[in-house]
Amino acid sequence: MQMKQHAKLSIAPMMDWTDRHCRYFHRLMSGHALLYTEMVTAPAVLHGDRDRLLGFSPQEHPVALQLGGSDPAQLAEATRIAVDYGYDEINLNVGCPSDRVQSGSFGAVLMERPALVADCVAAMIAASPVEVTVKCRIGVDEQVPEEVLPGFLRVVSEAGVARFTIHARKAWLQGLSPKENRDIPPLDYPLVHRMKAEFPHLHLSINGGIATLDATQAHLEAGMDGVMIGRAAYHTPAEILLEADQRIFGADTPHKTAHQVAEEMLPYIEAHLASGGRLNQITRHMLGLFAGRPGARHWKRILSEQAHRDGAGPEVVKRALDAVSQFAA
Repeated sequence: MQMKQHAKLSIAPMMDWTDRHCRYFHRLMSGHALLYTEMVTAPAVLHGDRDRLLGFSPQEHPVALQLGGSDPAQLAEATRIAVDYGYDEINLNVGCPSDRVQSGSFGAVLMERPALVADCVAAMIAASPVEVTVKCRIGVDEQVPEEVLPGFLRVVSEAGVARFTIHARKAWLQGLSPKENRDIPPLDYPLVHRMKAEFPHLHLSINGGIATLDATQAHLEAGMDGVMIGRAAYHTPAEILLEADQRIFGADTPHKTAHQVAEEMLPYIEAHLASGGRLNQITRHMLGLFAGRPGARHWKRILSEQAHRDGAGPEVVKRALDAVSQFAA
């Protein structure tokens, strides 16, 4: 399956959330959805602990690395390094509104500098045998999205990018926190849909506030090439991912149960503990597995209260599963 087909449904890059343990957990639920890393800055790749920043399990494929930066040479070198780790796609962040990102002159502030973004992606493409993509906003601050977004897509696509994910909100770089920027600026789905009509040759995914597979299917049926889901996939992963392969990708395999997924995580957990890791580094991503289902409160409570303790192991997960099973019986 080509990457653009996997991109029919992707799970957004989310800082402090979509680490390698989260991605492994999500992959057990969907074999086809495209998974993204947390954003990693190009300087961190060049000067930091690369194995910690870039390492991942082969089972996570297809997986994309999201880079942050605005220096074409740095981004090109970071791309070369990342490709050697085996990533299936390299994505440039032109959407993050955090103060730290702004001070580094990258992320959403780059919506104001499409020519620089074009230089960045051109350098990345020259360094990469795998596809380079962009995740952006519809605009920032006082920009008029209807004017800014088409120009941005035109300039950046002319530099060689054929696949974009558009977060259908403005980012307010002054006056709103990163958290507020995920909720307060109004969504403009129609504008993103118009971009698909205006640029039919580009592969465009829509992102922002999409929380169900029904909504995902509606966007695809309306003409979008892909849908990216963020927080809903993290907080209610079973609702989004357990049926995704069948409903979005047309797979004829039976979907797993949440209980099966928890059981399948146990060998991974044991290997992580054997390498010196801690249980809660993994189970913090699993708290929402039974969200909205009988026993969910007990599952979450047992993991929250016990997984961080010294010496905590797979028996904590088994205990939490037993509690869920009592309600399902």
